[in-house]
Amino acid sequence: MDNNRREFFKRFAVAGGALAFASKAAFAATDWKKQIGLELCTVRDLIAKDYEGTVAKVTEIGYKEVEPASNGYNNMEPKQFRAMLDRYGLAMPTTHVAATDGPGLEKELEGFQIMGLKYAEIRGGGGRPPAGTSPEEAVKRTAQQLNKHGEIAKKFGIKMLVHNHAQEFQPFDEGGARRPYDILLAETDPALVAMQLDIGWASVAGQNVLEMFKKNPGRFELWHVKDARNIRYLTPQMKQTDRMHASMLVPIGQGEVNYKPIFAAADTAGMKHFCIEQDNAADWGDSMAAARVSFQNLSKMLS
Repeated sequence: MDNNRREFFKRFAVAGGALAFASKAAFAATDWKKQIGLELCTVRDLIAKDYEGTVAKVTEIGYKEVEPASNGYNNMEPKQFRAMLDRYGLAMPTTHVAATDGPGLEKELEGFQIMGLKYAEIRGGGGRPPAGTSPEEAVKRTAQQLNKHGEIAKKFGIKMLVHNHAQEFQPFDEGGARRPYDILLAETDPALVAMQLDIGWASVAGQNVLEMFKKNPGRFELWHVKDARNIRYLTPQMKQTDRMHASMLVPIGQGEVNYKPIFAAADTAGMKHFCIEQDNAADWGDSMAAARVSFQNLSKMLS
């Protein structure tokens, strides 16, 4: 074999090895088992009594990300809270503890940045809609405000998030097709606002989640992974509030939401982070056990 051919095969082997490494790296990046998150509202009864102790137990289960909610940041300064997360090897890309529009907003967002947040909410700033504003116009105003807040948050590497329940899928007019969620999707800037799709509530609302991904690819960067029973018994004629009341939230894998095809479509959705949530886990008597069952069942589904 001459030197030129030898050199060619040597380079080919090196390039092939690099390609294989890159492929493995890409696969590892979509190994969702390694970044299962928990919405801390799930264990809010325990968080209220012992914040850090509860976070420690969440970590022992295997959760890698957390999303704070009603219990906030344990009255800690951002650097202190970030240090606690680091102690347990946790990331906190999202939060449901909103910043407040006002003179201290940028300082608050700076604190969010210190804690590692990439997605957040900002309350206030829009003012009351003028008298006579229609529900549809009110949602449009909300979308505009989300874009404005997104411009401010962008300076801190943060996007606004929009979370849904079932009501956002209730048509404005009986028999109509236009819904609040349609406006929020259409009139928010994808560069500034990410949809945090609560898959459980969307399923209760009668939505085909896979079709949502296809119609708006890349918009659903965040998910709330939630399961429910009784969805099969809900009728199209039911109002969304009635659908929510008639359904029963349960740990992942014990309800009717099939997460295997949903996670298989994560790239189409544009999903980057997700967290398990069971709103009623604290009412079950052992919210940590519910969080554990959800983690174990979802891990099996993703294997």
